[in-house]
Amino acid sequence: MAVVFEGISLRSLSDHGDILQRTEAVLRLEVVTENEEPIVSIYNGHFSQGTNAQQMLRFSLNSSDVTCCQASKHTYLVNMQGRSVLLHFASDFELSRFHNIVNGAKHNASTAVKESVFTERTEEASSSQYFQFYGYLSQQQNMMQDYIRTSTYQKAMLQNSEDFRNKVVLDMGAGSAILSFFAIQAGAKKVYAIEASSIAEQAQKLVEANKLADRIKILAGKIEEVHVPEQVDIIISEPMGYMLFNERMLESYLHAKKFLKPGGKMFPTIGELHCAPFSDDAIYMEQFTKANFWYQQSFHGVNLTRLREEALQEYLRQPIVDTFDIRICLARSQKYTVDFLKAHETDLHRIEIPLCFVAHGSGAVHGLAFWFDVAFCGTMQTVWLSTAPTEPLTHWYQVRCLLRAPIYVKQGQTMSGKVVLIANKRQSYDIDIELQSDSSGARSNNRLDLKNPFFHYTGQQPQPPTGCHETSPSEKYWDSMPQTAMVNGMADSNSMQVAPVQQSMAQSFNLIPLANAEPISHTGILPGGTTQRQQTFSIPSSVGTLMSNGSLPFMQNGHQAAYTTANPAAAVVAAAAFPVVAPAQFSIVGATDQLSLQPGTVIIQGQPGVQG
Repeated sequence: MAVVFEGISLRSLSDHGDILQRTEAVLRLEVVTENEEPIVSIYNGHFSQGTNAQQMLRFSLNSSDVTCCQASKHTYLVNMQGRSVLLHFASDFELSRFHNIVNGAKHNASTAVKESVFTERTEEASSSQYFQFYGYLSQQQNMMQDYIRTSTYQKAMLQNSEDFRNKVVLDMGAGSAILSFFAIQAGAKKVYAIEASSIAEQAQKLVEANKLADRIKILAGKIEEVHVPEQVDIIISEPMGYMLFNERMLESYLHAKKFLKPGGKMFPTIGELHCAPFSDDAIYMEQFTKANFWYQQSFHGVNLTRLREEALQEYLRQPIVDTFDIRICLARSQKYTVDFLKAHETDLHRIEIPLCFVAHGSGAVHGLAFWFDVAFCGTMQTVWLSTAPTEPLTHWYQVRCLLRAPIYVKQGQTMSGKVVLIANKRQSYDIDIELQSDSSGARSNNRLDLKNPFFHYTGQQPQPPTGCHETSPSEKYWDSMPQTAMVNGMADSNSMQVAPVQQSMAQSFNLIPLANAEPISHTGILPGGTTQRQQTFSIPSSVGTLMSNGSLPFMQNGHQAAYTTANPAAAVVAAAAFPVVAPAQFSIVGATDQLSLQPGTVIIQGQPGVQG
């Protein structure tokens, strides 16, 4: 796989340095390895090497007849047997990438631009999309605004300042270089921040703006391809993806150890992937229901049923990214631990996790739930970053993998199985899960595509599992309220305090305590298809008393009734005529010639069929 640079322009120079000729067309520069030699080729156009493209220049970076050096922010000077050319790159980021290749060739001529470990394991389309995604400031912001993630990293470094003071640090996959700044805050002498996406340009601007260019060095390129000029004391990175391993950046993190001094440290130090069986009828049925679209025998005259089974399998192959109530797990989680200081990147090509669970509840097992924790093991303190469902939510959420068919277990029964993660060239994993009930022998499995997850997070509080109440929730609620809340008073916004009112008022109407004391809202469409217009204002609470005993002309026997007037505002005038006891919030809904008053602190029963 070639390292490609688009948007190149070429200028030839005279012996005196004058420009003799320049290209008008946009060129493409490719660096490939041939017989262990890094070869640079320049083509006219955007075509692939050897396909409808005219080769304009070719040279080896290993040749003793070739010398290269940076000439300006965007240009590189190449001299070949007395012939000199200037290569003009589209950006300083692109030039920096090429400069790192040249430096690598000088450092190790036999393997400089040999297809790196990264390019060997990654499809070019996936790599391009991946680095484009992380080149956006909005994506960097999304991660930086994950308070749990960002503050945990900062605290882990600051609370282990002894590991950073006067040390040389490598920040792998630096992004905005936020971790590099934390390392400086912890006392680091120098930080090499390696970033392969175009965000490296913005990171450089931040470094310069914060006057740290002498201590933070941005190296544009992949860790597998760049050259770091010295060995480092500690490596820092945030390489975790969904289910810990997605995006395969952990392999690059382990690859970075070639620059680590013996006895050096890594932050994070260990990673733990947790796995537990879960029961969730709702999410299982939701995925099945999606496929029912393909049951239609006449969708605009087309029979779709032939594809229903394929659609169902596609939906079941999607890992579900969201959060959930930990009580849906039917057994304690098992963990798979990776010690980043000891592991090799090839250990992550195929990961097999044997499973054995003891059910602490009975029910249907619909799949396996995953989350991860990482630890920063410092000299002074160990700090953990957790994505467990019991912890504050992070941008990693949790991941659930469905079985093709649920299996049923009873409390105390054992389950066994395995999870196998197989790395693919799309920077992700194929996941094979298998689970069986050891008592019944029932078995189920599935293969999922971690590259194609279903983002199910809604922002709402996760629902507890069904059937988890051992006492009546209604009775529990009422029993938790002070008895005085039911007599001679009314519940406040917390439903637990009592606001006493005048005894004469309390005798005139029946109070109902509210679980939610927000103003009552009638959101239904009013008769006649008219538009609902709502205004909210304060009117005296004594009106509520008069409404309850039928003193107002539009109340009947203590019940709310529709009040008709040619001018809805007349009701406000009438209400304002009553003496003020305490302000209460009401809503007036006007539509054509109807108006209703809605108290926000008491419920007033309405007659059947009456618009309220």
